Amino acid sequence: MNREGVVQRRTARVGTGGGGPVEISSGPADVEDRRTSNETDDMDDLDSKETRLTLMEEVLLLGLKDKEGYTSFWNDCISSGLRGCILIELGLRGRVELEKGGMRKRSLLGRKILLKNDSPTGDVLLDEALKHVKETDPPETVQNWIEYLSGETWNPLKLRYQLKNVRERLAKNLVEKGVLTTEKQNFLLFDMTTHPLTDNIMKTRLVKKVQEAVLSKWVNDAHRMDKRMLSLIFLAHASDVLENAFAPLNDDDYELAMKRVRELLYLDLDNESAKPGTNELMWAVFASFTK
Repeated sequence: MNREGVVQRRTARVGTGGGGPVEISSGPADVEDRRTSNETDDMDDLDSKETRLTLMEEVLLLGLKDKEGYTSFWNDCISSGLRGCILIELGLRGRVELEKGGMRKRSLLGRKILLKNDSPTGDVLLDEALKHVKETDPPETVQNWIEYLSGETWNPLKLRYQLKNVRERLAKNLVEKGVLTTEKQNFLLFDMTTHPLTDNIMKTRLVKKVQEAVLSKWVNDAHRMDKRMLSLIFLAHASDVLENAFAPLNDDDYELAMKRVRELLYLDLDNESAKPGTNELMWAVFASFTK
């Protein structure tokens, strides 16, 4: 994935920027984990009033055209991006982890994914991926798993790991959660099932949350950001849908938001993953898309 793909803007629609100033506290390193946990709890409280979405569902929602109900036909990045979301979800839920770097301090891309807890998550896609990880011996790297789950491998023995119809299955989840609806559209030569937006409030909140993360609530430190929001920014960019969240911004806010996204993309990911309290698997997924 090309990091420079974030530089150019496709649209220049004028809108409003995100929010006012936010007071940021800076505690010692030993309380940062608790701070991050509290931030996540606060976000959960807000989201509990509506429906909490998985990382995969959020990325897909950003990529879907509101009225048409499908992703861009030219987007060939979202498939692998959604598989990266699945791995991060499993990591954040404590089901898988990255093997230790060891004395030689191997790079993130050279380390394997290990099973940590095989209890079901309650999400069909996550549990299907978890089952594949559990049954695989020897373990595989993050990059290999993204290829296997996407079906983009030359090894015929690994094709059984492919997660099929991921976008459609995620869209049906969003239909069940009341965010999307289901329609049939005719495209001359074929009919296609589409999923137009029905709950505009949910998507508006999602877009605003992404905008605020790099504008009014920017903390200038990846480790003080909520892990899910950090993952959403990285994976939305990898899936080529982050632009959709920033398109409504005015030009000044847009340039500032993209500048801060570039700062995240150009971090030394191996160095960041070695800091205390990090989720190394999350950083390994980032590295697989920014190599």
